[in-house]
Amino acid sequence: MRVIAGSARSLLLKTPQGDNTRPTTDRIKETLFNVIQNEVSGSVFVDLFAGSGGIGIEALSRGANKAYFVEMNRDAINCIEDNLKHTKFMEKGIVLKQDAVSALEYSIHEMADVVFADPPYGMSWDKKLLYAASRSSAVGEDTLIIIEESKEADFSYCHELGFVIIKEKIYKTNKHVFIRKGDSVS
Repeated sequence: MRVIAGSARSLLLKTPQGDNTRPTTDRIKETLFNVIQNEVSGSVFVDLFAGSGGIGIEALSRGANKAYFVEMNRDAINCIEDNLKHTKFMEKGIVLKQDAVSALEYSIHEMADVVFADPPYGMSWDKKLLYAASRSSAVGEDTLIIIEESKEADFSYCHELGFVIIKEKIYKTNKHVFIRKGDSVS
């Protein structure tokens, strides 16, 4: 796994040992950042279920001002910290050893521009995260929330929580769902 573009372009990133994380492939990461390229520069970026930190580090490399990395697994946290040192983004990265829902609700004390979540598929984390986002002071009308889930995941409940799906990008086995607060697409 590597950084695709920006100031840390082509630097290799470590990934945690074992099956506890599922690093986003370079192809999907590149597609994701092509979609959100106008949202990243100067942003506060939140990487939930951060794993190796590859998504948040990509955002920093492409000009994000700050990135929060939220992860519970100790090996993954060590990996994120090593990757931040290797890419020279330690001063721009904040690593939180905390569950994603609590971090979103209570630990991020500034407005996020982009919240990216790649939770374990099929375990209703998407609903828990959106419920937390609906109550979070870090998520406003302009915050873009991106959730990676299995291709079959149903997000029809979003409206009930005060969110609208603005785009879905579907891949072979998974998808990115792009969400904002509100009742309709602006």
